[in-house]
Amino acid sequence: MKLFRCALLLISHCILLNPIAHAAPTAADAEQQTALPAPSSRAQTLYMAARDDLLQIRVLLKNGRTQSSVGSGFLIGTSNLVITNYHVVSQIVMFPESYVGEFMDTHGTRGNIKLLAVDALHDLAVVSVTRNGTGYFKVPDALPSLTQGQYLYSLGNPLDLGFAISEGSYNGVIRRGFYEQLMFTGPINAGMSGGPNITQDGHVAGVNVSKRLDGELVSFLVPVEYVRNLLKGVKQTSPVAFKKIVGQQLLTHQNAMIDNMLAQPFSVKALGSYKVPVRESDQMRCWGSSNNNQNSPYNFNSVNCAMESAIYVSEQLQAGQIAIRHEYIKATDLDSLRFSALQSNSFKNEQFGNDKDASRTAPTCNEQFVANASLPMRAVLCVRAYREFEGLYDFSLLTAATDESLISLQSRLDANGVSYDNGLRIARIFLNSIERTASPDTIKRKSARYD
Repeated sequence: MKLFRCALLLISHCILLNPIAHAAPTAADAEQQTALPAPSSRAQTLYMAARDDLLQIRVLLKNGRTQSSVGSGFLIGTSNLVITNYHVVSQIVMFPESYVGEFMDTHGTRGNIKLLAVDALHDLAVVSVTRNGTGYFKVPDALPSLTQGQYLYSLGNPLDLGFAISEGSYNGVIRRGFYEQLMFTGPINAGMSGGPNITQDGHVAGVNVSKRLDGELVSFLVPVEYVRNLLKGVKQTSPVAFKKIVGQQLLTHQNAMIDNMLAQPFSVKALGSYKVPVRESDQMRCWGSSNNNQNSPYNFNSVNCAMESAIYVSEQLQAGQIAIRHEYIKATDLDSLRFSALQSNSFKNEQFGNDKDASRTAPTCNEQFVANASLPMRAVLCVRAYREFEGLYDFSLLTAATDESLISLQSRLDANGVSYDNGLRIARIFLNSIERTASPDTIKRKSARYD
């Protein structure tokens, strides 16, 4: 009965909120309501001028020539060279025995593509096609000067629906990744990767590459200067081993990444009765969290630091990334036996990979009880080799302080896509940077005094 009365009450409120009946809209009213704003005349002009040199890049399975992935590209000058993203053609690089590529232009003409050059670090590639450009898209020696807020236009084939142009604005250089990108406040959708982004004068500003999924109209471009650098080394004779070239680029990147990471000592943050190493920079961000639960039998605080970008190698593999995590736990309503079980479960639940990964070997781990200058620890070091790239590894170091029965510090370092020497180097420095701020006896005396 109560539910019935509530239903009636809701209905009566709906009626009161809309007491006046409206006449049905006329056809003229409907037309006025659905009228769209006039399209940008500049966007129309740019698209009409550029469309003959816009291409869709398709990756096909050799067996049956069925479509596997699609992106965009654009012809350079009057040549037959096309710029696109590395990730658009990465399947051809990684699995040339299984995949081939083709292009389709705005008139529906199709043809085969030939891979000529790759730059995995900046996510660029050059392919050749069986036709030449009209000369619209040029990569000049003098780069275009961009100012905050100026109009930019991205072109491509979004979602395999057809060629399109989207309008937005330039909003500066992004240095969150290891390599600079331009921020484009405008829509870039799947399928537009590798397409050009141009100024109102038609000059190439960059190449569509990615967007943030947790924001609105936050898109990114590869600056045109990297396109210019890649084109300088292009040869019409296609190298056979593109995978080897990518491997060399990854080795070069990891050297620069580790040298940059260790150019200065780690920053130190206080976490309970410990000092823990972190790195905060343009490329790496740190975040903190706590359980904030008064009913919990322990207090939990953590610090997580990670590089905000990685090098895309394939759908299964991203390399060139470092992450740091520290977890501080202090018992409030647990005895030493139950707290020890909590610590052990947390330690053994850490994952380091398995033997089913097609890109990396199963982890080889070594566990020891170690001590640095101020702290005894239980430590596990795990290493995984890259199956396709000789000399590259994933390193994971997990430590747990063993100096207290009711306090725990668990730390983890992950360095992905590094050489063996660099992996050992950063793991050793990280291990020696974890410190105790006071001796266990001092902590106990303070606890006895204030508890």
